[in-house]
Amino acid sequence: MNATNKPINQKAWWLVLPVLICVAFSAIVPLMTVVNYSVQDIISPDRRVFVGTEWFASVMRDDELHQALWRQLGFSLSVLLVEIPLGICLALSMPAKGWKSSAVLVVVALSLLIPWNVVGTIWQIYGRADIGLLGHALQKLGIDYNYTGSATDAWLTVLVMDVWHWTPLVALLCFAGLRSIPDAYYQAARIDGASKFAVFRYIQLPKMRGVLMIAVLLRFMDSFMIYTEPFVLTGGGPGNATTFLSQYLTQKAVGQFDLGPAAAFSLIYFLIILLFCFVLYNWMQRVGTQTVEVEQ
Repeated sequence: MNATNKPINQKAWWLVLPVLICVAFSAIVPLMTVVNYSVQDIISPDRRVFVGTEWFASVMRDDELHQALWRQLGFSLSVLLVEIPLGICLALSMPAKGWKSSAVLVVVALSLLIPWNVVGTIWQIYGRADIGLLGHALQKLGIDYNYTGSATDAWLTVLVMDVWHWTPLVALLCFAGLRSIPDAYYQAARIDGASKFAVFRYIQLPKMRGVLMIAVLLRFMDSFMIYTEPFVLTGGGPGNATTFLSQYLTQKAVGQFDLGPAAAFSLIYFLIILLFCFVLYNWMQRVGTQTVEVEQ
């Protein structure tokens, strides 16, 4: 049996080799290049000086980075607090079967097909008081709204724009989780006379735990790396109100052409995302385990 399996294993390695090569060129090689830049001071194309961890220490002492980090954390947590419950409610209200279900799925998924820069342009026009529906309506209601002049209005506009764009993704994931629940659970709940809230609390929510974990991680990572939409909508302003970590990194790398600090910060950025995703994942796993133990 071992002699029979040996050639098969060798062939399997040859099949995996193209994938490994693609991963090496698309991820590992660029990562090593960034690491190389993060420990050097590039004076000219032919002259580089090794500086060790100097760029990392310089970036960590940057007050603008600290402010951008707090803005980013506040934005990402707000995205999760709004989009996850809203996506669950939207999935629960969607038709389960028939042509209506297919039609609703198509309509819900439409915003996901719009490119990020187009989304920013749409909301840039939508929020204007002179030609935009939102800005004009708020002005008629007597609400002083100006996303180009007010930091609060700009931040809220970016948040609402992200909710409009990405809540359908959460809804589609939750919808898939709901459709995977066997009908036997609902039949047992009807026999026991369970209310709709009880069905949601003890059947639907626990069974959606896996897709909710995916939705939380995807939306956190994506919102933590948001760049195009706020850049098109507000340009990071007014002031630095909507300058998130990704735009701060772009300003370092492209605007100021500080490749060393930008490379160091990109590695720190990467580690921050990994850390928060690790914490979120373990917290959700622990909450799910405790819920199962209580139900048992």
